[in-house]
Amino acid sequence: MADKEEPKLPSFFAMAATFTKELATYAAKGAPNVSPESYIKRLDACSKCPSFVESKMRCGKCGCLLEHKAKWRTSDCPATPSKWAPEMMLSDDEHQTKPDTEDSDKA
Repeated sequence: MADKEEPKLPSFFAMAATFTKELATYAAKGAPNVSPESYIKRLDACSKCPSFVESKMRCGKCGCLLEHKAKWRTSDCPATPSKWAPEMMLSDDEHQTKPDTEDSDKA
């Protein structure tokens, strides 16, 4: 079996910038994860993608570690956003910033 050529990953700085942005969004939305079933479906879709870097389990487009990116409901596929089914994504209401739950009148 011939080894297939894997896509080249983005630069370290590009990957760090993407990961930082993804992590900030994930944390700001309360760290929502997809269901275990959706996680498996996402990983399956990624494994069939030409941008998949199997040896590193990373996305060749953004460089993210798929074990994390596929789990986070705030993330989508950078190559083909529709690749991950809508039920695996945040709804429009969930994309809105959560209101501050602390009572600002208390001092």
